Amino acid sequence: MNRDQNLEKLSQVEQWDVVIIGGGSSGLGAALDALSRGLSVLLLEKSDFAKGTSSRSTKLLHGGVRYLAQGHIGLVLEALRERGLLLKNAPHLSNKQAFTIPIFSWFDRLKYTIGLKLYDYMSGKLRIGKSKFISKSETIERLPGLKQDGLIGGVVYYDGQFDDARLALSIAQTCDQMGGVLINYAKVVGLEKNDQNKLTGLSFKDEVNDKIHQVKAKAVINATGVFADKILQMDQPGSRKMIQPSQGVHLVIDRKFMNGTDALMIPETRDGRVLFAVPWQDTLVLGTTDTLVKKASQEPQALEEEIEFILNTAKAYMSTPPQRSDVKSVFAGLRPLAAPKDDGEKTKEISRSHKVFTSKSGLVSITGGKWTTFRQMGEDTIDEALKVNGLSAQASASASIRLYGATEMTNYKHKHWRMFGDAAKEIQKIIDQQPELAEPLHSSYPYLKADVVYSIREEMPQRVEDVLSRRFRILVTDATVAYELSESIAKLMAEILKKDSEWIATEMAHMKKTTNKYILKAS
Repeated sequence: MNRDQNLEKLSQVEQWDVVIIGGGSSGLGAALDALSRGLSVLLLEKSDFAKGTSSRSTKLLHGGVRYLAQGHIGLVLEALRERGLLLKNAPHLSNKQAFTIPIFSWFDRLKYTIGLKLYDYMSGKLRIGKSKFISKSETIERLPGLKQDGLIGGVVYYDGQFDDARLALSIAQTCDQMGGVLINYAKVVGLEKNDQNKLTGLSFKDEVNDKIHQVKAKAVINATGVFADKILQMDQPGSRKMIQPSQGVHLVIDRKFMNGTDALMIPETRDGRVLFAVPWQDTLVLGTTDTLVKKASQEPQALEEEIEFILNTAKAYMSTPPQRSDVKSVFAGLRPLAAPKDDGEKTKEISRSHKVFTSKSGLVSITGGKWTTFRQMGEDTIDEALKVNGLSAQASASASIRLYGATEMTNYKHKHWRMFGDAAKEIQKIIDQQPELAEPLHSSYPYLKADVVYSIREEMPQRVEDVLSRRFRILVTDATVAYELSESIAKLMAEILKKDSEWIATEMAHMKKTTNKYILKAS
């Protein structure tokens, strides 16, 4: 992908079939589906791809065991189908993950064994493993570090795991290859309408070059997640609030606290939530919470009560519980839940099913949903956009599209090159031309300087944070190391993107401010 080239393509299209606002999972899903139908697509993201919620998930591709318990059968069936498709279409960024639920009563043994057998059955042909009850000794073997008091065994089941930000990037690259035009740091500043008050296009600001562009569109889609209300207000000032943001927080600690291959799943905490301890990127991710927040933010902050909830819950299950000083990074994401009509409705009771609706102007909005179902969300959104705008197109083919880099290869020269998939061969070409770039970026990480050079050239990062948070996940796995690398990344980006020393200084200041938000302060 090349941002400058994509900006040049704007003048080559008089009217786009579809213009999508938002470069997270729902917007990218809509872009992929529209392109699979042969439509022309422009996608605009006000910051970086997946900057918001879509890079801050629990990293799970799952049907949702908790949703099954709540009776949301349709959502679970849909998610299990989409989980299977994603594992096929992005094998380089996803994998099967075993989960173990520790069992402390015979009633729980019966309840979770039966419930997860149903979960298996609902997966149909896309099932990725069989759940089963296991003995106390095997539970301890799978979850070393688990408290053993009162333990009688465990129930093992299987779900998917993925790298959310890298998957978003892979979808964006796929769309780019298919002829879509995707531009990050492109903030929509106005909607254009005709005499009948129907949408005809929009204007956006190129935040990098400080320039306003106007584009025409047959259909405009609002896929901005927790920020959907801002676009809805732009479309119709005074319209009812449609989004109720709910915050989910994660703490990242060392794998030594539970150094097994299984993830720990606690199906019911003291307040009825679900908590995970998931091995990911050589760390252990603890989360998540479910807290209502009044206002959506680009960089949401973990509340002290959420941090304490996670640490206290971990203390109840881990023989050596983590302390605040053990937390390598803390990150928070916002879920775009549909605003409840009843103020007393709890977030865990609000359905995670996505909703597509159209305003009087013809603006199509997608809200709710979850990462696992991004493709189906995109298909439903494009179905609606075609219907309300009287457009014709081919049938959706997004379910069978292999995403950029997809390969069955497993013998990578460097283990971490799996994140690039088939594109790893391009990094090898860079090393062949400049052998000095084969040096590691940091002693604690496997990444090479050539990996970063490739990313800057081909993956469209515009800020140092884009590289350290979403191209490489260092900011969310160890915030201190991320800041240590900031200056070297800034200089490398400046050289390739032709930026000056003032830009480097600005980026360093931004990274210091951002990194501090991921570091857990002593209480």
